[in-house]
Amino acid sequence: MTSWAKAPDFADQPARRAAVQAQTVVDRERYLEDGLTPLRCQACHTEVLVRKSSSRQTSVQWKENPATHCPVFAELSAKGYGPGRPDTCERLQRTIKWAVDEGVLDVPK
Repeated sequence: MTSWAKAPDFADQPARRAAVQAQTVVDRERYLEDGLTPLRCQACHTEVLVRKSSSRQTSVQWKENPATHCPVFAELSAKGYGPGRPDTCERLQRTIKWAVDEGVLDVPK
């Protein structure tokens, strides 16, 4: 029988623990902040942060609650849809496509 095991916390190895914590900070920054470009929706002027990781993958971080700034999200919120429904706005998708086409957003090859 296999039991659940917690990941090691390296409490008995202070130097290694500090190295893991430092790398965690680097990883968090890399995955959540690096490569994000401020982009303003051409339809409603809401500013979001966008990163293209490939031609098919796009990350969007809303700086504020989309339902308070984007009319599409506001309408859905008024109809009772919860946060994150839909994942994005068609108008914002068009703005992102424009930004890629114009070279505002880089797409890694």
